[in-house]
Amino acid sequence: MEYVKAFLVGGAICAIVQIFMDKTKLMPGRIMVMLVGLGTILGAIGVYEPFAKWAGAGATVPLIGFGYTLFNGVKKAIISDGFVGVFMGGFTSAAVGVSAALIFGYIASLIFNPKMKE
Repeated sequence: MEYVKAFLVGGAICAIVQIFMDKTKLMPGRIMVMLVGLGTILGAIGVYEPFAKWAGAGATVPLIGFGYTLFNGVKKAIISDGFVGVFMGGFTSAAVGVSAALIFGYIASLIFNPKMKE
């Protein structure tokens, strides 16, 4: 049942974002930044954590979850290292996810034939 919940929640988040992309004139990059910022804000006010615990990967994998992960990393680093944690907390909390995305993206480019859009 956890997989179904994660699929439905993640799909709902992605569907809402897709509708937002289709109905507005905002560029995808700006929408992505807004999603990360929204995840950070929702994490800071304490709304996203209970939602992420309930929804699992459906809430932590989309970009909103990335913002939430960055916020949690900065919060923990500030508690342990003080002001310096503002600069290093986000990097340490998201390093594995970013590294995996780069590595798997590179592997996919070796397996498949990437082409530039025309």
